[in-house]
Amino acid sequence: VQLQASGGGLVQAGGSLKLSCAASGFTLDYRTVGWFRQAPGKERETVSYISSGGSTYYADSVRGRFTISRDNAKNTAYLQMNSLKPEDTAVYYCAAGWTWAPFGLREGDFGSWGQGTQVTVSS
Repeated sequence: VQLQASGGGLVQAGGSLKLSCAASGFTLDYRTVGWFRQAPGKERETVSYISSGGSTYYADSVRGRFTISRDNAKNTAYLQMNSLKPEDTAVYYCAAGWTWAPFGLREGDFGSWGQGTQVTVSS
């Protein structure tokens, strides 16, 4: 059972990155998939998550700039990040869980985690 996050990197402010979260050993089909981030010296925060049916949640700080999606055929979820800002710099983690709520899910609601991918946005 493994989640593999990838796609991070260094980008200038205003640029874009697309993160991928590939699952192996289990199916994402019926699970909520979430993206979280943790900046140095800060707590991990919820960025976005998507239900098995495609319903989505976005943190206020990323709404309108980030888009979460999933491709169940590829057992993969994505986070398209546009108009990146220096404050988006963090390690981004993907996670999967059985819980859904239209808002308020936190890391404790997700039982399977990937290893994280670094996103650095330069000013």
